[in-house]
Amino acid sequence: MIDIQFPAHPFKIKKLKDRDFIFDVFRKQWMVLTPEEWVRQNFLQYLVQVKQYPASLIAVEREILLGDLKKRFDIVVFKEAKPWMIVECKELKVALSEAVIRQALNYNISLQVPYLVVTNGASTFALHFQQKAHEWLRELPDF
Repeated sequence: MIDIQFPAHPFKIKKLKDRDFIFDVFRKQWMVLTPEEWVRQNFLQYLVQVKQYPASLIAVEREILLGDLKKRFDIVVFKEAKPWMIVECKELKVALSEAVIRQALNYNISLQVPYLVVTNGASTFALHFQQKAHEWLRELPDF
């Protein structure tokens, strides 16, 4: 497991018709503030502020095809114009089970990234793939 300390960030939050919204600076729009969105927004800030990943190379909630199925990934970081890391976010109360890891692995069938991360905000796990082997990481790679 990787210890993640989310940085302080002045999120823009507003309430409309009994629902909270958070402004996503990556998608440049207001998003419903669900527990999963809270994890996603904090993890994005961790990537940019702490790990110094370029914000311009991060895609958030985009559609991909898995065979005939349309799916949406949470976060993909690009490097050298190729997908480099997939991050699958879950809300805090969702355990990071084998099924969650399998979901992220399914996205990797299409994207073929060397780094795969799953997080629920409290727990974070990351895999590094090299050739036909993989290793669990103790920290996220530097960009």
